[in-house]
Amino acid sequence: MTEPMVVIAGRPNVGKSSLVNRIVGSRAAVVEEEQGVTRDRKVLTAEWSGVPFSIMDTGGWLAAGDVLEAKVSEQAERALAEADVVLMVVDVTTGVTEEDLAAAKVIRRAGPPVRLVVNKVDDANREAAAWEFVSLGLGDPYPVSAVHGRGTGDLLDEVVRLFPSAAEEEPLVPGSAEETTDPGTPRVAIIGRPNVGKSTLFNQLLGKERSIVHDMPGTTRDAIDTVVETPDGPVCFIDTAGLRRPSKTDRGTEQHSTMRALRALERADVAILVIDATIGASHQDQRLAERIGVSGCPAIVALNKWDQVPTDQRDDVLAGVGDRLAFLGSAPVLKISALSGKGVHRILPALRDSVEAYHQRVSTGALNRAVQELQSRQAAPRARIRYIVQGAIDPPTFTLFTNGRLPPTYIRYIERGLREKFEFGATPMKLRVRIGGK
Repeated sequence: MTEPMVVIAGRPNVGKSSLVNRIVGSRAAVVEEEQGVTRDRKVLTAEWSGVPFSIMDTGGWLAAGDVLEAKVSEQAERALAEADVVLMVVDVTTGVTEEDLAAAKVIRRAGPPVRLVVNKVDDANREAAAWEFVSLGLGDPYPVSAVHGRGTGDLLDEVVRLFPSAAEEEPLVPGSAEETTDPGTPRVAIIGRPNVGKSTLFNQLLGKERSIVHDMPGTTRDAIDTVVETPDGPVCFIDTAGLRRPSKTDRGTEQHSTMRALRALERADVAILVIDATIGASHQDQRLAERIGVSGCPAIVALNKWDQVPTDQRDDVLAGVGDRLAFLGSAPVLKISALSGKGVHRILPALRDSVEAYHQRVSTGALNRAVQELQSRQAAPRARIRYIVQGAIDPPTFTLFTNGRLPPTYIRYIERGLREKFEFGATPMKLRVRIGGK
């Protein structure tokens, strides 16, 4: 059964994300005193009086502005189509503004029940000013303080009362973004520096514009999860904010965005590292690849904007990728154009192979036969592997029981042999050595 959807709408900087955090009970949405911090639609889960529901935080409507602001407003308007209840949030400290009037006009046309939420009513002295917003034509105001929690209980009582009954709800479409992600669904984090085309690739993989795409660095602020049905089954794609140098992320919004991107990487089964091919692999790309390596998940390198690289420079670009990202091992390098879609079809098969290898478990008998064969070809100096077992998957982890210390070069020889024998491909592998066992 689909959970009811509550959409938080309004102009920028009225406290929409603070209200979301109050309702959800955690700092799930980025909150900062900077206009237009929330840009993408973000869906979270909440509950009130035992009734679960989804809540969508949106970017604010802007009556006038640049192309990016227009895209943010368009995303917010799209969110209304998914709403069962809309909460129109305004700021009591500023009074009615042109943006409030524009947003109210759009919301009145949308159709779902609307409740007017007047935020920043921190005490009784401000309650009278809340009635000014009746001029928006959205009914009586609900005065609240999202920061302090004042009035939010009464608001949520009203929200739950407005939810449609179970008989009125439509069945959930398998693979939709609102469906609860199955634990077995592979999670794919799209990682990269700002402005390399991550959101464009994300939208290309989804087949619709789910994240805002614009040529301004840092457009995506939160990690956005969307489940896509593919020929190989559902895949959960995580579109993340671009990671910057630490000096630029010490404070504020960019720090929150970076932490979310890193958390997305930690819970991913596969990472797609997107690189701007017109620039080549940079020091920042190298740092990102290091973080992927530390996370232990396999990687796919997507060289975006490949069609814009002059033919005589392509070998140099590939050589740079090989040098900078050498510690990603044999991670596949795919040449794509996220904008046109050229080469993007190769990503899903590469993801499938990576996920299968990441979860692969090999029988103890097959492992020991393989190791004995490798040792017969090339013996280790002054030591011998007596036994091998696979202790874990995600990534595949093996323990070698030996009668002496193995040189690092020999451990790498064994790893390469196992990788080739059992077709682990580019997935990371961990080999541990225990001397004196078995």
